[in-house]
Amino acid sequence: MTPKLAYADDHFHDECGVFGVFGHPEAANLAYLGLYALQHRGQESAGIVSSDGTELYLHRAMGEVEEIFQPSVLAKLPGTLAIGHTRYSTAGDKALLNAQPIMIDCNKGKVALGHNGNLTNAAEWRRKLEHRGSIFQTNSDTEVIVHLLARSQARNLSGAIGDALNQVEGAYSLLVLTQGELYAVRDPRGFRPLVLGRLSLPTGGEAWLVASETCAFDLLNAQYVREIEPGEMVRISRCGIESIHFAPEKPRQQCIFEHVYFAREEAAERFAAPVDGDIVVPVPDSGVPAAVGYALESKIPFRMGLIRNHYIGRTFIEPSQAIRNFGVKLKLNPIRGLIEGQRVILVDDSIVRGTTSRKIVRMVREAGAREVHVRISCPPTISPCYYGVDTPTREELIASSNTPEEICKFLGADSLGYVSLPALRQAVNDTESKFCTSCYTGVYPTDLVQLEVRESNGTAPDAKNGNAPDDALLERPVAVEREG
Repeated sequence: MTPKLAYADDHFHDECGVFGVFGHPEAANLAYLGLYALQHRGQESAGIVSSDGTELYLHRAMGEVEEIFQPSVLAKLPGTLAIGHTRYSTAGDKALLNAQPIMIDCNKGKVALGHNGNLTNAAEWRRKLEHRGSIFQTNSDTEVIVHLLARSQARNLSGAIGDALNQVEGAYSLLVLTQGELYAVRDPRGFRPLVLGRLSLPTGGEAWLVASETCAFDLLNAQYVREIEPGEMVRISRCGIESIHFAPEKPRQQCIFEHVYFAREEAAERFAAPVDGDIVVPVPDSGVPAAVGYALESKIPFRMGLIRNHYIGRTFIEPSQAIRNFGVKLKLNPIRGLIEGQRVILVDDSIVRGTTSRKIVRMVREAGAREVHVRISCPPTISPCYYGVDTPTREELIASSNTPEEICKFLGADSLGYVSLPALRQAVNDTESKFCTSCYTGVYPTDLVQLEVRESNGTAPDAKNGNAPDDALLERPVAVEREG
């Protein structure tokens, strides 16, 4: 058989995307368009469940939204209600059985769920539920919510949802669809985003929309109404909209990396270690917004010196003869005419393992750059995320056990600068510590994770959350790249 190379980049991958529609005659088509706008949040699998008032219709598949939802498929998803989900796995295997939405038929009726986030006590609840006789069909943490919901003694679905969610801990922005209702729920700390929108119908009236991000509303010319509040359950039915606060108030901990990942600009003054350069070059696509802001603020010309190949798949035929930096070259093509002889300021959103960043620096030098200065639009990432962003283990994170000077040397760069945590907080106007910064501090807002971190801080490295010796990363290959 021909050997293949699975390409894995070295960036955070942002959780999943959810989209919901209530009261539109083409609900499934709108869900498809909404997921298309949210495709950046997950490219592994996607699914849509629709309702015509009497029955739920489901289609899920591996792959990207455009590939899955051909017109013939959408035609089999009738009704005026729908929810959709696009997935990047952070819990559970990469397989169709873990694709969402999940649909069940239980004592609460037919119900479909789509979940963005991670439950930090899912493993504990799974053990308890299996001991009580529950049979799990997937290894996704979302199914824990399904079983708790089905076991609830509450008389109505909203009560059962609240009952189930008050027993789990962690991050969830959740959409629940029944034959005639749409529920939008956000965890009490508000880790993951969830927004409410409204779309006017040509025939009069309006449809209600729920999405992970407002960019899904922009595509549909829908009106943004407001955020779903932390700890709020919004119930949308023929009777209108009802707001239910199902959980006690907790300190807000919105994911700050959402703003790093989707920021439109990042002023140069926020970066540490200012440097003279001839051109500002982003690492596409994640580094583009920050590089634009850096160039505008510094008055240094912005140049697309690296062009991304958007048409690569997940695996590739590996050449029989070794090609240097093969995986990176598949994705990024340096433009020698822009780079050669220049002092390049290379801007990206994060450094995770450092392996890909090192290859990019080398590739830019091979294209003729006189100097390469790396600037990162967030602080050093020292700890894993347990709340829905795909991050490696602690020992795989290069900044967990190396100084910026050591990382700069490993990358082969002339200099390395990060945005500091105070500067990042200032950028998002976080004057009341309402953002989760666990990946930059190692301090987690949920008790179970705190316990897990304490247990893993012993003398021996832990398999999931190990602590490598200070010199370990630079004395051996940093990490084995894995599929992203």
